Amino acid sequence: MRARAAALALVLAALAPAGPARAQPHLPAAYRVTGVAADDVLNIRAAPSARAPIVGRIAPFALHVEVLELTGDARWGRVPLPEGSGWVAMRFLAPTPREDPAALPRPLSCRGTEPFWHLGLFPRGAEWTTPDAGPLRLDGGHEAVAPEGFLARLRAPAGAGRGTDYTLIVQREGCSDGMSDRPFGFSARLFLEGAAGNRALSGCCTLDHR
Repeated sequence: MRARAAALALVLAALAPAGPARAQPHLPAAYRVTGVAADDVLNIRAAPSARAPIVGRIAPFALHVEVLELTGDARWGRVPLPEGSGWVAMRFLAPTPREDPAALPRPLSCRGTEPFWHLGLFPRGAEWTTPDAGPLRLDGGHEAVAPEGFLARLRAPAGAGRGTDYTLIVQREGCSDGMSDRPFGFSARLFLEGAAGNRALSGCCTLDHR
C-alpha cells in the first residue's frame, strides 16, 4: 500500500507544473555585458551550449548588444553576427534600460537595398545617408511606441530642396537584407514625402552597434 502511494505521489509530481513560466521580454532588445573581467571576453557560441564552437566574441564592457530571441529556459540568447548569428549565456548580459519608454529605442540603425539607404536614430538626433548624399541631419518629430513596433516622423531641414518628411514604421519581425545571412529582428517601412516626389522604401533595423 505504501509503495503504491509513493508511486502515485511520484506520478502527480511529474505531472504538476514546475512553477510559473518565466516572463519573456519584448525582443529584440538591447543588453550590456556584465560580469566579464576586463581582460576577458564574452564568447558567442554556434549553439546554446557551453560546449558549442566559438563563432565570435564580445568585449567585456560592450553596450547595445542586441538579443533576438531566448531559449525556452531563458539561459541563452541569440545575437546577430556580420554573417549569421550565435548564442551567448544570458547570465553575462543585463537589459539596457530605455531612457524614455514612449520613444523609439536608440541607437537604432535602419538600412535598405535597391536602392541603398541608411537612417540612424541616435540620442541627440537622426541622420539620413545614401550613396549619393549625406549624412543629412534630420529634425525629430512625433514618435509612437506599441508592443509590436515603433513609429517616427522626421524632417530634413529646408533649404537646397531638402525639405522632406520621413515617416518610419518599425515592426518586431524577422527581416533579411537580401545580401547576407545576418538575421534582423526588425523590419522597416520608410515613406519619403517632398517637393522632388514621394518614395516608399523597405529595409531592416538593428539595435546592435558593436
